[in-house]
Amino acid sequence: MFTTADLFGRFHSPRAPLQAARDQIASTSLNGLSILLADWFPRWLLVPTEEGPHSRRRIYSLYVTFWTFLWQVLHPGQPCRQAVRKVIAWFRVQGGPQVPEDDSPYCQARKGLPRPTLERILQASAQAAEQRARQHWRFHGREVKVGDGTTVLMPDSPANQEAYPQSARQGPGCGFPLLKMVALFSLTSGALLAVVTGNKHRSELALFRRLWRQLQAGDIFLADRGFCDYVTVVALKIFGVDSLLRLNGSRPHDFRQGRRLGRYDRLVTWEKPARQTRTVSKKLWRTLPASFTLRLIRYPVAIRGFRTREIFLVTTLLDPIEYPVAELAGLYGRRWRVELFLRDIKMTLQMERLSCKSPAMVRKELLMHLIAYNLIRGVMVEAAGIYEVNLEQLSFKGALDTVREFCPTILQAKNRAQRMDLIQALWSALAHDLLPDRPYRVEPRVQKRRPKAFPFMCRPRQELKARLLQSKNRKKSAP
Repeated sequence: MFTTADLFGRFHSPRAPLQAARDQIASTSLNGLSILLADWFPRWLLVPTEEGPHSRRRIYSLYVTFWTFLWQVLHPGQPCRQAVRKVIAWFRVQGGPQVPEDDSPYCQARKGLPRPTLERILQASAQAAEQRARQHWRFHGREVKVGDGTTVLMPDSPANQEAYPQSARQGPGCGFPLLKMVALFSLTSGALLAVVTGNKHRSELALFRRLWRQLQAGDIFLADRGFCDYVTVVALKIFGVDSLLRLNGSRPHDFRQGRRLGRYDRLVTWEKPARQTRTVSKKLWRTLPASFTLRLIRYPVAIRGFRTREIFLVTTLLDPIEYPVAELAGLYGRRWRVELFLRDIKMTLQMERLSCKSPAMVRKELLMHLIAYNLIRGVMVEAAGIYEVNLEQLSFKGALDTVREFCPTILQAKNRAQRMDLIQALWSALAHDLLPDRPYRVEPRVQKRRPKAFPFMCRPRQELKARLLQSKNRKKSAP
């Protein structure tokens, strides 16, 4: 039989004090990460909603679920069971209600995380890192945004295969679903500003079109030759965005044409392609001019170990006095930073192989990795700004390890003063652990560790298992 208290909820229930204690515990610092990193995005983003997932009062509230999920991402390889054990230990120390040992409630809570909330947190964390970056870190006082694409693997489930098909070069059941993503980073802070995803049927250039709105007038877009086409360069310039790109190999680079600005520095004119490209709308295509003047630059590469001997650049920065060739060449040399940013995300945070088995959860897991990356980059920006050191000499892996080790101690601080002293010590440890400056470093691209002598799987697993069983049965039945 239901009582009035059961029908009308905790405000009329004798268990209201227990519920209040549960809410208080669920809103406190679960693992120390919230103390250090919560200021990098608005706190109201983790406030329970009035309806929908995480609107009811649960142990795995929006706050607890987010920070537990983030702890998993920052500690690669930790399963959901390990995360649940951490929540159990925390509630037990605080004298809260008993947490079920099954990881199903936590997995359901992760599934209910609102994707728009994660996207807002990603954007807010990037904006916070940008605001704390020093002005003199920018190129001529302008923000440089660098773009690049990459791929990510995920478990071989039917749902993932349907949304993100595997490579056509692999047989059915022998490969993994492939997610393609194009990311836009800030070269100043290293923060990831925006990302778009698709499957193997979408080109990087088509995905990048969806990131144009993230570029603002006055920005400089920096990328490799894959993004060098007439539509991208001209359309961005119409929007007030300059570009510095490596010249696509299919474009001519005859320095006998155009107007001479200096040795290997020319103003050239590109003609609008005769056919409309598939990655642009008809409305935008009609607004593009029939021709456009660009600056073509060539500079030699005399660094030992580099395969490329000369590089051709194309840019809309036409003033050779304000933007000399040497400065533009140095800026394009920094484009390699985006490769290191992606390495930090895919290798250090181990996002190269995701673990969720549904496309919806794959996208949320991807966003959580990117949020974790931005938060660590924010800590690095803060440390570099306070101690006036070169941000590019700070190690992302070192920052990640430092945050991991300091967070449990910060959580045990007795008061706010001691907590701030520990955070200052964290920034100092980051700022004084600089990477060595190793220009012109050459390393052979080889592997020392020998792989196991097992063949690659070229047939579905079930077929291989059936063949193996048939072989065993034949040996048993043989006289």
